Amino acid sequence: VSNSTRRDLESVVRVPADRIRTVYGAPDPVYTSTATPAEFDTALLERYSIRFPFVLYAGTIRPHKNVTRLVEAFAVVRGELANHPEFKDLRLVILGDELSKYPAVRRAVAASRVEPYVRFLGFVPQETLKVFYRAATVFAFPSLYEGFGLAPLEAMACGTPVVASTIGGMMELVVDGETGIGVPPGDSDALGDAVERILDDDDLARRMGRAGHARVM
Repeated sequence: VSNSTRRDLESVVRVPADRIRTVYGAPDPVYTSTATPAEFDTALLERYSIRFPFVLYAGTIRPHKNVTRLVEAFAVVRGELANHPEFKDLRLVILGDELSKYPAVRRAVAASRVEPYVRFLGFVPQETLKVFYRAATVFAFPSLYEGFGLAPLEAMACGTPVVASTIGGMMELVVDGETGIGVPPGDSDALGDAVERILDDDDLARRMGRAGHARVM
C-alpha cells in the first residue's frame, strides 16, 4: 500500500523486491463527492452538539496512534490562543474507539486540564465522518507508525489541511508544506506549532485544503 510498506516487506519479511508492487489505497467515493448540502452538515453537527472551531482526529486510539501526544499538544495550543478572538474556544474532537478501552488517553486529558474542550464520539457512519472532516479546521494524525494512513487521505479528499507524522507511508500521501505539514511523531511542540500555523493563516489553510483535494482526485 506504500513504498514504506514495500521496504518493510523486503527487509523484515525478506520478500524479494521483484515480487512486490506498490498499489496505493484510495478513499471511498463518499469522501470525494460534493453532493452533500451544507444544511445537512450544519444539522448533523448540531445534533452532536459540536461547537466550532475544532481540530479533528479520526481513527483507533491504540497506543501507536499517539493520541496522548495530540492531547498534550492541543493543551499547549489552547493556552497560547486563550485570548485569540477566533480560536479562544478551540475544541479537539476524537472519533474512533471506545475511550474506556484506553485509560491513558483519558488521563492525558485530565492531566492537561482540557476536559471541557475535548469530545470523544466513538465510531460514526461514513456520511457523518465526512461532515466532520469537512467542518474541521485542521485534521491531526500523529501516529508513530502507519503503512499507509487512510484517514489523512480522507481528510484531504474533503479539503481539510492535514498535520501528520513524518513516518511510514504518511509523507508519500501528505506533501509537506503543500497539502499539510509533517512533524516528528514524538515532538508535541512541533505538532502544536504546526496546528497553530494553520490556524493562524487562513490563506495557507485554504491553499492546503485545495491542494489536498486535488492530490486525491
